Amino acid sequence: MKTTSNTNNEDVIAAYMAMYEISLNEAIIMSSRETPKERLETCLEWRAIYEHSSPIFERFPMTSNIPIDVLPLKELGIGTAKDHFAARETHLIKRWTPVGNWFHDRGRFGLDPYQKSTGGKILPRVSGSLRDGTPFSGVNFASQDYLSLSSHPRLVKAASDAATHFGVHSAGSAALMGNSDLSLELEKKLEEFLRFKECTLFPTGWTAGYGIVKMLAQSGDHIVMDILAHACLQEGAEASGAKIHRFPHLSNEGVERRLKRIRTSEPSSGILVVTETLFSMDSDSPDIKELQAICSAYNAVLLVDCAHDLGCIGPTGRGILELQDMVGKVDVLLGTFSKTFASIGGFVATQFDGFRTAVRACCGPQTFTNAMTPIQAAVILEAFRIVESDEGQHRRLKLRDNIDYLRTQLKRHSFVALGEPSAIVPVVVGDCSAARTMTSFMITNGAAVNLVESPAVAKNQSRWRLQVMSDHSHADIDSFIECALKARADIARGSVEKRLGGHPTLIAAAAD
Repeated sequence: MKTTSNTNNEDVIAAYMAMYEISLNEAIIMSSRETPKERLETCLEWRAIYEHSSPIFERFPMTSNIPIDVLPLKELGIGTAKDHFAARETHLIKRWTPVGNWFHDRGRFGLDPYQKSTGGKILPRVSGSLRDGTPFSGVNFASQDYLSLSSHPRLVKAASDAATHFGVHSAGSAALMGNSDLSLELEKKLEEFLRFKECTLFPTGWTAGYGIVKMLAQSGDHIVMDILAHACLQEGAEASGAKIHRFPHLSNEGVERRLKRIRTSEPSSGILVVTETLFSMDSDSPDIKELQAICSAYNAVLLVDCAHDLGCIGPTGRGILELQDMVGKVDVLLGTFSKTFASIGGFVATQFDGFRTAVRACCGPQTFTNAMTPIQAAVILEAFRIVESDEGQHRRLKLRDNIDYLRTQLKRHSFVALGEPSAIVPVVVGDCSAARTMTSFMITNGAAVNLVESPAVAKNQSRWRLQVMSDHSHADIDSFIECALKARADIARGSVEKRLGGHPTLIAAAAD
């Protein structure tokens, strides 16, 4: 191990692998999300623990298909936003303007697919504009509307009726007088549907996730969370003041090791374990039944986020928990309505009487913001009626058929689709340079997709996060596949090298 001043990237990655017992790829992702100070602290902590022990590298071989670059790359095709943050600038706003200008420069070269807008309803085919006003149209795999309810006539009517009867605004916090008859009815519906004693609504899913993690864990407590947990959960943990322990993705064994260590050294501390039913970057799920049993054995509270499966997966729409026979059986259930129920909004559910009142009084993102509007509550209630009906079952079956057909066609044409079947289909498209150019080609040639790139994922694991709808047709999927094949062929012909001045690129599969 080198001195502190000479610590290089391989030392940093080795430290993360050893300290958190994670794979090399996970260590690269985790270290990229932290500040230089945090990375240095991890290195020093690892060094203090393992300095006199047997060689750690034997347990954690340094082999990976992810390149480790000591210096950040600034070019439009391969850099990241954090490369352009002006940390030494004393003016707080001016620190961020280089980041915005970098995105603008990418846009001028057709390499920035973010901050798109739509010009009409969210449907399987959509039209809209890029940030600079450039129009686009085509098949839509970039919207979270899994059961295709966002323009459903019954939901549109429910919104109109609620506005007529209640107005358009809650006009207050749930801690004061912001609740309406509709929001209280929705809480009761959730309690019945999810089989929990108490459910508390939040105006957005983000505030629910951030707020409940920050409220439950305090300074002196511990949070044990999946390394790939959603950003709202990660930021809530950071803001809580609790000690954070990240475990390898989906590793219940990793959770138990950490719980055992914490309980041995601090038997009276509170412990919150955080995971998700369905992870949106990889479309995979943990064994919730086993994880809840582990948490109960160590007197830890398990919080599970069901954002991407509630309503659209399972025979009755109760999601991954239904498939694992865990409906109503986890300590805390967190969810959002924005994926399947055609509205922003979130909730937290538990089996403990009185917890809702405490949340309304003591959870900042609940106490100090306006409550869910009557229109939101009306739309979600009507969506629940559809989810529980024969139509809802038909829509779930149609969604699954579309998912299976899309995955089959992707595999047929040698695209790499990650995870298990769900409304999210992550497709690896290679390094940042290839991914940005392929995504630009897709959007300008008839297929709206969302790109996920470093640091959210590893540098050469950029991916399209395709979002499937019930109302997609096989013809829509065929159109997407045709466009994707053309985009990949365009990359193979060297258009990226021409556009970016000769930088080589890596794509996930060879063109057909």
